[in-house]
Order: sequence, then C-alpha cells, then structure tokens
Amino acid sequence: MPGVILMLCLLSSSLIISEAINRADFPDGFVFGTASSAYQFEGAVKEGNKGDSIWDRFTRRPGRILDFSNADVAVDQYHRFKADVDLMKDMGMDAYRFSISWSRIFPNGTGEPNSEGINYYNNLINALLEKGIQPYITLYHWDLPQALEDRYEGWLNIQIVEDFNNYAFTCFKAFGDRVKHWITFNEPHGFSIQGYDTGIQAPGRCSILSHLLCKKGKSSTEPYVVAHNILLSHAYVFHTYKLHFKAKQEGAIGIALDSKWYEPFSDADEDIDAARRAMDFELGWFLEPLLFGQYPRSMQDLVGSRLPTFTAEMSKLLAGSLDFLGINHYTTLYARNDRTKIWKRILDDAYTDAGIIRTAFRHGELIGEKAASRWLHIVPWGIHKLMSYITKNYGHIPVIITENGMDDANSPFIALDKALQDDKRINYHNDYLSNLHAAIREERCDIRGYFVWSLLDNWEWNSGYTVRFGLYFIDYKNNLTRIPKDSAYWFKNFLRKSAPRKANI
Repeated sequence: MPGVILMLCLLSSSLIISEAINRADFPDGFVFGTASSAYQFEGAVKEGNKGDSIWDRFTRRPGRILDFSNADVAVDQYHRFKADVDLMKDMGMDAYRFSISWSRIFPNGTGEPNSEGINYYNNLINALLEKGIQPYITLYHWDLPQALEDRYEGWLNIQIVEDFNNYAFTCFKAFGDRVKHWITFNEPHGFSIQGYDTGIQAPGRCSILSHLLCKKGKSSTEPYVVAHNILLSHAYVFHTYKLHFKAKQEGAIGIALDSKWYEPFSDADEDIDAARRAMDFELGWFLEPLLFGQYPRSMQDLVGSRLPTFTAEMSKLLAGSLDFLGINHYTTLYARNDRTKIWKRILDDAYTDAGIIRTAFRHGELIGEKAASRWLHIVPWGIHKLMSYITKNYGHIPVIITENGMDDANSPFIALDKALQDDKRINYHNDYLSNLHAAIREERCDIRGYFVWSLLDNWEWNSGYTVRFGLYFIDYKNNLTRIPKDSAYWFKNFLRKSAPRKANI
C-alpha cells in the first residue's frame, strides 16, 4: 500500500510539473528577480577601503575550499554592476536581491562609516532604479567583519546585537529612502550549523573531529548561542526600523530562512514525527521565535539546558517581528527516526539533536535527480509541500522565495555550446514554479515573489568555482565575459508574457 500511495503522489506531482506557465499565471504584484551575495559576486576585496571579513580569512586556510580558490575577484560585480543591471533589465526582471558587505560599510566592524562603501551601494541602487528594478537588500550574508571575530568572537558574544543594530541603522539612513525591502539575515540555520557545528564554513569552529578540522569550538552548544544572538539582532533591527524609519521610508523587514522539505520515510508514526522534528530544527528554530517568541517545543525537550532561553522581555521583542518571510529552498529529503541515536553518541553535536536520519534514498531509489552538488536533488513537489506546511502551521504570512536554483558542474571538458544548453535548469525552474503556482492556487498560500539563484555563475563557498548556478555563463578564462545560457532566454520569454504591477509588500 505505501508503494501505491507513493506512485499516486509522484503521478500527481508529475501532472503539476508538466504545466506550461508564465508570468501571467501569478498574482498581480508577484515579483520576479535574481539573487546574489556580496562575497560571491563583488570581488575587489582590497578596494574601496573594505576591511577583511571572516571569509577572507577562512579561504586562506588550507583544505577549506575544494579548488583552493578564493573570492578576491569573484565575478567582479564591484566594477561591472552597470552591465549586470542591463542583463537583468533585458530579461525583464523586476528586482535584484543583493547583500551589503558589512566590512565595506565598517572596515573595523564599528566606528565611522566608510564613505567609499556607501558610495558603491548608492551607485548600485541608483543604477537598478534607473532601469526599473527594485533593490531587495540583505544586511548579512555570512561575511562578518574579521575585526569583530578577533575582538570578541563575533556571533558568540551578545555585543554583536548592538553592533549589528548600529550597522543596520547606518544602512537604513544611507539607503532607505530608495530601498523598500530589507532582509536582515541570510540562512541563519545554515550559518549556525556549518560555521559552528561542522566547522566547514567560516569562521570554522567545531569540536567534532577537532584535531583534524577546527582549532576552537563546541559543536553541541555554540550553534545555539549563535542562533540566539542572530534572533535577538533581527528583533532589535526590526524595532529600530519601525521606530526611526518606517513611517517615512515605508519599507518592510524580513529574514531569509533556509528550509528543505522533509518527507516522512514511511507512514509509520515515528517517521512522521521525525519529519516534523526535522522541520522544527531547521525552519522552526528561527521562525517560531520570530512569530511566537519561543523555540519549538521539540527543541526545548531535546536540547534541554543547552538551548538558551528568552526572557519575557525578549519574547515580546521577538514575537511578530516580521513583515515578510524569505525562504531559500532548493531540495527535499526523507526523514526517518533514528532509533539507535548512534550519530548523536558519536558526534554529540547540534545537528544530531533532532534524532533523525536524513536521506535521499528510499527502497533503493533516489528522491529526485541530482544536480552537480551532492546535496541538491531535484524534487519540485517539495516546494509545494513546504509552502502548504508554512500556511497550515504558521498562517498566511507573506512569503517570498528568496533563493531557488540548481547547479551544473564546471567541467573544462564541456564545450561552450553544450554548457549554454542548460535544459535541466530550464526544467527545474519551470517545474518548481509550477508547483509554487499550485500552492498559491490550491492552498491559497500567500507567496509574493521568486528570486533565482543566480543571475551569474559565481564563487560558491566551499565549492569554489567547481559548480555553476547562473543564468549567465561566466567565462573565467576570458575576462569574466557574461554569456547568456538558454535559461536566460527562457526567463526572458517567461517574463514577457505580461507586465508586472506594483509589489504588494
């Protein structure tokens, strides 16, 4: 019977996937855009009086980046932003989500703002608006000023709340007359786990395999401390904007949370419960405090005293501190209950606290076709289920898909004409958008935008330049030339079907 149910579900999903859709199928005001981050796109790490970030330091540590590269140049958007804005305009994109480098604004993390950094972002914002493209700004996309890491261990110290608030206040003051959509943090779950539990990303702290990987850290506690300080930082910034800027600037404050969909491995109660815990420990970890002022009950029960607590004042500050919710969604996995707790006993870290086994296989079959990255399986129906889950459990909160996309391998043996024929990416976006459309139509999910990761091939964190996510091919051997892939032409046609109306957030 479970096999029959699975077959019916897959058949139902395939019917949704086969839809031919375009912009006109989405609600009035629905925003389409592309997404990026400062560290992955800008380059120019020593220009404009920019200070070092934790990623500048991290990439110099041997063995941390797959191809031993760094983002000193990246795709050089710092010098080429006007041409890149023209690419967005040509496709018909409504918006561009980019992040501000904190260390461009405050090279030492605090102090006097850097006028060269402010001028750069002013010029980028103005270039976007001149072409009718709305800026969506992320304040923090993982690149903490190294000075704050050195001074007091960054996100592990409560001092970061005040310093982040000061940084955000400076950005609101400098850019808020033209920017109406602010995202405080990008993927705080991923940052907390990968930076402070597994240690595979900056600042590279962990206690698992510490003699091989990390010099400092405690994987069972530090991710929770970091997440706690991120949540408080977001709440303070939300209220700072509301108190000092919202009446005049009329903008909105959100956060971009990373969330897979976790499908129960079986219809057994223990696996259904495991999938719910997986969602709690990924999405709920951050969303529930921001909506209700408390961590999910399953986290409180399983983490115990290692999970920081909110005072009554903190809970009041946190609850309702969102104008919209950003969701970065790429893939779906199965979740099954870990009866043995073997990984918890071996690793003793935050990632294993949920007591689940995450897997892409069931009965010998993959959940979806793989992209280039090992973690990315193409499962379009997952985004439909995720949107329905959010609506059912958290209400009709306005949602923007702040990242969605897939990667190809960057192989030197693939001819350029083949690399530009990215039918797999076209099908990915068509199928995920079809399922997103179904969630809006069938469950009345309040989804208001979709941002493609990414406009350009770029430097992809630990993977370096080994994978390509872009709608535009970057010729790394020939002056970083931008060449449209077939997916860029597909989006141009998709977006041409009707004109956008004014955004409704």
